[in-house]
Amino acid sequence: MQAFKKFLPLADRILVQKLKADKKSLGGILLPDSAKSEMNQATVFAVGMGRRNQKGDLLTMGTKVGDVVVIPRYGGTEIKLDGEEYQIYRDEDIVGIIREE
Repeated sequence: MQAFKKFLPLADRILVQKLKADKKSLGGILLPDSAKSEMNQATVFAVGMGRRNQKGDLLTMGTKVGDVVVIPRYGGTEIKLDGEEYQIYRDEDIVGIIREE
């Protein structure tokens, strides 16, 4: 079983894994670690049920499993599951969803 399937986010939290920065440039040149910028994009692996408003109605989540999202540069909670690094954000912290055309 994959590690992220063992974790169920509560309320309006989302489990994501940052996309890895390219190790080569478009021209095929290997990039040193100092030249790689940290990606602010991530893939959604698990989504909570959502949060409730003051009336008790369940508010739907803005993302779903498999979405590629833009995350804030700072923030979130880091978690390690079976040696893989993931981050947890609240639904409202997600900046946007990247759609394929």
